[in-house]
Amino acid sequence: MEPTLNPESGFLRFRIDFSYDGTNLSGWAKQPDQRTVQGELEAARYEVELVVAGRTDAGVHATAQVAHFDLPEQDKYGKAWSVQDLVYRLNRMITEEIRVKNITLAPPFFHARFSALRRTYIYKIADGQRQVEPLKRFDIATWYRHLDLSRLNEASSRLLGEHDFATFCKPGGAGTSIRRLEKFHWERTGDANLVATVTADAFCYSMVRNIVGAVVCVGEGRFEPEWISAILANKSRISESYVFPGRGLTLISVEYPSDSELEARAAITIRRRDED
Repeated sequence: MEPTLNPESGFLRFRIDFSYDGTNLSGWAKQPDQRTVQGELEAARYEVELVVAGRTDAGVHATAQVAHFDLPEQDKYGKAWSVQDLVYRLNRMITEEIRVKNITLAPPFFHARFSALRRTYIYKIADGQRQVEPLKRFDIATWYRHLDLSRLNEASSRLLGEHDFATFCKPGGAGTSIRRLEKFHWERTGDANLVATVTADAFCYSMVRNIVGAVVCVGEGRFEPEWISAILANKSRISESYVFPGRGLTLISVEYPSDSELEARAAITIRRRDED
């Protein structure tokens, strides 16, 4: 089905910016008998369908998620919508695990998913059996071995650029697994934890957690950095790598082009999605 780049006649499109703690949520997408971000938001009141910039897995967090939804041009009282009122009412009705930060009238051809230029995540690891403070445990993954920072970055650099990331994508996804990885860099923070910043035009299902697991294999000395290049070129799932937990992963940014470039960007993304 071709995505709708503009709302139907008589409707308006709104952009919603929000954040969430994914600890006790089963990811973004609605699922039967499961609490999810989409399910919680859509059940709030307005019977809308949300289209999100990037679907997150169970346990994954977001500080800057973006979605869109369409509403009739006027509310049930025949009045224009107040975005401030929408924000206030939604935050009163949804769980405190999710906070709506802003709602704005979207420009023409805005599509939360297909108009996006890039997404940025961070992944946090406390390695070497380091203890995590109780209030920080929700967004940091632990690893029992020490990880060498230089080896992590050497391995990560081998994934930069445009590649077929089939090796690191969970099977069953639709469309192409070709992605452009723009940044994958690790640093140690003041508390000695490791933080990776990962930016790409888009991500396959579970891709970040898989590439983190693969470079950790190098960071702990299990494989040499050349192994990353080899498995990337092989384009088949491997059993030697790790899939890191969702709790260490947080979406921190979704970037869009200028309003005048939204339609062109969406066309490029849709064409790539349909390639095989």
